[in-house]
Amino acid sequence: MDIYVGNLHYKVDEEVLREIFEEYGEVASVKIVTDSVTRRSKGFSFVTMNNDDEAKQAIEELNEGELMGRKIVVNQARPKTATAGAGEGGERRSFNKKPY
Repeated sequence: MDIYVGNLHYKVDEEVLREIFEEYGEVASVKIVTDSVTRRSKGFSFVTMNNDDEAKQAIEELNEGELMGRKIVVNQARPKTATAGAGEGGERRSFNKKPY
């Protein structure tokens, strides 16, 4: 199961998150999302746990807990969705055209 972890302090690293989630079971991967230019954390992460029961327990116990002075959000990650106006099914809008 993929788990979303949000409202992270910018100094939290992947090793810290791995240690926290390993208290609930085996962690397959941890990925802190970073800005591509500054390489600074965007304040959220994805943790993958192979056992759904262990993942659910981690979510239940860690959601709204405190980490480095911040109340974190922990829930099951939702699939990424296409945004309107870009990609398949979206219509691009041009703001340079005059409506005649």
